[in-house]
Amino acid sequence: MKLLLDTHIFLWLISGDRQLLSTWRDSICNRDNESYLSVVSLWEVTVKYQLGKLPLPEPPEIYLPKQRDRHLISSLSLEESSVTQLANLPLLHRDPFDRMLICQALDRGLTIVTVDPKICAYSVNVL
Repeated sequence: MKLLLDTHIFLWLISGDRQLLSTWRDSICNRDNESYLSVVSLWEVTVKYQLGKLPLPEPPEIYLPKQRDRHLISSLSLEESSVTQLANLPLLHRDPFDRMLICQALDRGLTIVTVDPKICAYSVNVL
C-alpha cells in the first residue's frame, strides 16, 4: 500500500503522540508499504512555525527532513498533474494544504492517513 501522511499524522508520529493509533503506526512502519510525506506538508508546517503556531525543537527546514529520513518516509514532490486535479475537486474542504494532499492522492493512487473528516468526504482512499 502507498500511504500519504496528512501533516498532523506525521507530527504525531515524530513526537510519539498517543493520538496516533497503533494500527496507523504499524502501517507506516511496515516496510511492505511505501510511506510518503508531501512537500505540501513541509510548506504547511513552515508557515505555522513562522506564525508562531507550531513550536519545533529545530527550524522546520532542518527538523522535518531529518525526522522524515529517520522514520524512512519518502518525500513526495508536487507535480503539475496533481495540481490540475484541483479543477475537478469539489469544494468540500477549504484548507488549501489539505486540498492539495487530496489532489496528490488522487493523481498518484495513494491512501491518505488522516483523521480529518473533511478529507474522508472525498472519493479518495483513506486509512
